[in-house]
Amino acid sequence: MAPRDSQRQSSLHRAPLSRRRFVGASSATAVGLILAGQAGPGGVSAAQTGGAEYHGAWPFQVPPAGHFNHLEGVTNAVLGSAGGGTFSPYADLVVPTMGLYRWKDAEWIPRLAETWAFEPDSQEFVVTLKSGLMWSDGSPLTSQDVLSTVWATRALRNVVWNYIDGVEATDEFNLRFHMSKPSTVVERYVLKMHIVADAQYGAMATTVRDFFEAGGTMATPEAETILDELQNFRPEEILASGPFNFDYSSITNAQMTLVKNDNGLDADVVGFDRVVLYNGETPDITPVVLAQDVDYATHGFPPATEQAFMQQGLRIVRPPTYTGPALYINFDKLPEFNDKKTRQALAHAIDRAQNGQVSLLESGVAVDLMAGFSDTTVPNWLSEEDQGKLNKYELDQAKAEQLLTEAGWTKNGDAWQTADGKPAEYEILFPAEFADWSASATNVAEQLSAFGIQVTPRSVAFTQQPIDVDTGNFEMAIQAWGIGSNPHPHFSFVQDLFTHNIPIAANQGGKGIAFPLQQETDAAGAVDLEALVLNAAEGLDEAAQKEQVTQVALAFNELLPIVPLFERYGNNPVLEGVRVQPWPADDDPIYANALYGDNPGVVFLVTGVLKPV
Repeated sequence: MAPRDSQRQSSLHRAPLSRRRFVGASSATAVGLILAGQAGPGGVSAAQTGGAEYHGAWPFQVPPAGHFNHLEGVTNAVLGSAGGGTFSPYADLVVPTMGLYRWKDAEWIPRLAETWAFEPDSQEFVVTLKSGLMWSDGSPLTSQDVLSTVWATRALRNVVWNYIDGVEATDEFNLRFHMSKPSTVVERYVLKMHIVADAQYGAMATTVRDFFEAGGTMATPEAETILDELQNFRPEEILASGPFNFDYSSITNAQMTLVKNDNGLDADVVGFDRVVLYNGETPDITPVVLAQDVDYATHGFPPATEQAFMQQGLRIVRPPTYTGPALYINFDKLPEFNDKKTRQALAHAIDRAQNGQVSLLESGVAVDLMAGFSDTTVPNWLSEEDQGKLNKYELDQAKAEQLLTEAGWTKNGDAWQTADGKPAEYEILFPAEFADWSASATNVAEQLSAFGIQVTPRSVAFTQQPIDVDTGNFEMAIQAWGIGSNPHPHFSFVQDLFTHNIPIAANQGGKGIAFPLQQETDAAGAVDLEALVLNAAEGLDEAAQKEQVTQVALAFNELLPIVPLFERYGNNPVLEGVRVQPWPADDDPIYANALYGDNPGVVFLVTGVLKPV
């Protein structure tokens, strides 16, 4: 959808009723209908009957808007994410990765790969695939499929290519990744890449490889042509290597069904014949959960809904996400925020604890250390002395006023004016269907407006909002700080500084927040944040990486290119005894897995821990 069209459509979301109140009201209405015994939305039901079913939920786009190009970085794949972000956890059931991670134990669960290692005294990461892997059409899955996947992602600016400069298949099962910058994070980038079939992507991957090996760069028209071809590839069906594949005829606006792929990885381990996924974000899924049609949902449910789940006897599990919402600023449109004091003022002016509480109750925990990655993992990387250098930006509106005044802002009555005399009035963009982010955005708007910076919330569809951020079609926005894809802070820094900024937003033809990565700091003088983030993961000794991680954390803490608000923990309803036997106890170490990085429910599914009734 073109920016002009999206802008016109998003204006339909403007209404006197705030989005947070609207979500709460609509959820409450749905709760009331279900508790009164009335039917859920649309009479949704499984596409097939007979056999064991597991029911999940995920917001997906129906074809043709949603599609079956599941290459890493492509926007709007059916089991992908809008804006080309993290895949649905359920993508691992169709196009698995080479490994899943046990976060608490710091151990890998082999999937497509059998073994892997950093080769001693070399700059190579070597991977050996399991033998006997097959695609859903019966053809073998080999190292050539991995090779094509990895090369194709180079044109999509996959960050792994900042550390490797080539990959080769030495035989049917073995690959060698040559590291131009040896780094421990290469393991994660490689093993967590969803592998697609050479039969579908091989020709494009060869074009990419030839282009780069001939010295091509992404800053050329030819590169943009290659990128467009990859992004616009639309296979009618996908070759699957996981235990399930799409039942293409089952995909509706309400739901889809994944059916057993007998050729797939661990098909004999998974105890279910079908996985039914109900479509929609929080307001859509709430009544389906209450109707006991969903066994597990990972949405961010508002407080009233969580209480209704517990009243119905549903179990709530709270895995961490190692991420949460942050306040983003478009520095191209709002140059008055180029002075870091103005951003620091915002951090002091906003009550982050209140923001988390109104959004998710106990599952919304205020960010304390403001280091750019999860408070829970900061002690693993920063010394006590360096942690003491972090500004916690405690709620202090007098300090916020002082900082704005130092930046040249003035007050006209109760309203702030910028240094150039312009009224400080802004719009904050948020994804309409994300109930927790909707509440967060509305609360930020209320708090800043009360402080004298007039902020108006505006919602757009969750599929469009990250694209609008990347293309610069916003003033302020709610998007994620950090990322639950890896315990290493490098991955969170990539999200904070690259994903919706110049390095990666270029995939959408924009600059995102347009925050320059060459900055002046009080703590370290001139810094190149892009180089620091890449260097923070450099080398094969994580202990030696701590100095670089500390530098980025201190720079982020001072500069606040985005303003983290709260850390989200899951408030995931689990239904036991209807289709699925009781889940493991709350102290199972898999519940420490990141909710969207190595999802506990999916790990339990593919390892056979979850069993049908």
